[in-house]
Amino acid sequence: MTAPDTSLPTTYDAAATEPSWYARWTEHGVFTADPVRGATREPFVIVIPPPNVTAVLHMGHGLNNTVQDVLIRWRRMAGDEALWVPGTDHAGIATQNVVEKQLAAHGQTRFDLGRDPFVQRVAEFVDKTGGEILNQLKSIGSSADWTRTAYTFSPELSRAVRETFVRLHEDGLVYKGHRVIHWCPRCGTSLSDEEAEFTDTNGKLYHLRYPLADDPSQGITVATTRPETMLGDVAVAVNPDDERYQALIGKDVVLPLNGVRIPVVGDSYTDPAFGSGAVKITPAHDANDFEVARRHALAMPVIIDAEGIVREVEGAAGRVPAALAGLDRFAARKAIVTLLEEAGALQKIEPHAHSVRHCYRCDTVVEPRLSDQWFVRMQPLADKALAALRTGELRILPERWEAVYVNWLEGIRDWNISRQIWWGHRVPVWYCTMSCGHAPIVSRTDVTACPGCGGTVRQDDDVLDTWFSSWLWPFSTLGWPDDTPDLKAFYPGDVLVTAPEILFFWVARMVMSGCWFMGKAPFHTVYLHGTVRDMQHRKMS
Repeated sequence: MTAPDTSLPTTYDAAATEPSWYARWTEHGVFTADPVRGATREPFVIVIPPPNVTAVLHMGHGLNNTVQDVLIRWRRMAGDEALWVPGTDHAGIATQNVVEKQLAAHGQTRFDLGRDPFVQRVAEFVDKTGGEILNQLKSIGSSADWTRTAYTFSPELSRAVRETFVRLHEDGLVYKGHRVIHWCPRCGTSLSDEEAEFTDTNGKLYHLRYPLADDPSQGITVATTRPETMLGDVAVAVNPDDERYQALIGKDVVLPLNGVRIPVVGDSYTDPAFGSGAVKITPAHDANDFEVARRHALAMPVIIDAEGIVREVEGAAGRVPAALAGLDRFAARKAIVTLLEEAGALQKIEPHAHSVRHCYRCDTVVEPRLSDQWFVRMQPLADKALAALRTGELRILPERWEAVYVNWLEGIRDWNISRQIWWGHRVPVWYCTMSCGHAPIVSRTDVTACPGCGGTVRQDDDVLDTWFSSWLWPFSTLGWPDDTPDLKAFYPGDVLVTAPEILFFWVARMVMSGCWFMGKAPFHTVYLHGTVRDMQHRKMS
């Protein structure tokens, strides 16, 4: 009989060795945390930044998860009850885009399928591919507690999302508003301020002359980077202290091309030292102009639709000439410049470097658009998140990111949380279809009949921003809103390891939700990449 080969291999075969050991570790619960033990031993908790269900492992994931794995293994070996919570994000816009591209390859759109069949199609896609990145993390040895694998669209976490919306509404922090928001014509949805990213652009500044209605020999010059929006102008604003224009306040000018008369208004928003000191006001297509129009009770005609097409959308009858109707917004810009030049209304064009917002998912130029959206009133939440940092309850490393965090929270604006897509947590609001006058019904459970008249109801069509589920991640993954053993043992966590680019998208929002709903910041230390030796923590000395 031949003796077995006991020689040491010259190379280490990871593929042949590690899977069996990893299987033994998971089978024996080496990575599984116990809340009972957590009550008597020092806990150490990390939550994974949940990757999108469409994601595959890349170098950034490798770095991030390696740092987390080093920390969790260290504290586990040191005797802590160590918990590393894994999971994935349903990634509303990103995942819907993937499936829509699949449909487009067969000449279909989501509207051909209808809402429910489309959502089912996306769910089936996620079932087949959504766990790929988690399997890849397992293959590189990540020692997460896979028994607690979470998913932002699971029934358990979906319940937490609905509870959050209802509680915030009861607290007066969720409301529906008619405001100018960031709109992506490609994705067909609104975006938050953080999702509409600034991109430096070498554009042009167009100087347009608007003649006085009663004396065309006189006029006011305005400058704009978006001449196509002039069709929706409702006023020209000047500073009331600007002597050049004081005599014109209250008079009308005429819009070139469509002949609409609009007033000259005095408003301190206008800077006399910038440009001509006169600003065109297009309230349906500019957030600052929207505020000016509200102060002066001006109309708000919409002249660009959801697909970025110039046309008379709402309150804009007679404003869009036939030669421009139906043109894409950028094609309309070129055509309008030509028409203005022919009409003698274009005074000059200058090169102009400025920042233009782009969709963070598809890089399409964002269109400011007037619409009805759901918002979260952020200031009360931000105040608690600022206090957590200033009292030392929360620490951000490297420290240079603290100033960025503070600056964003001090200047925070209300969060637009509604999205006009189909994949995601549907807004838990119902409306009576019988026009009985009953107020919208905000509910933790599905509503089947109007409580006022007993008639039929319809649910709001919008879904919630993906970040509205992931901002609950540190405690929804532990069983909140129930008072679970996991929540008692493992909240708050210890360290969050993530990338600086989601400091606003995710990190600051988790701090806000944790402080508001749990009374504590969700972790002691936020580490925004860098080197491992940068990390300082109560257990890292």
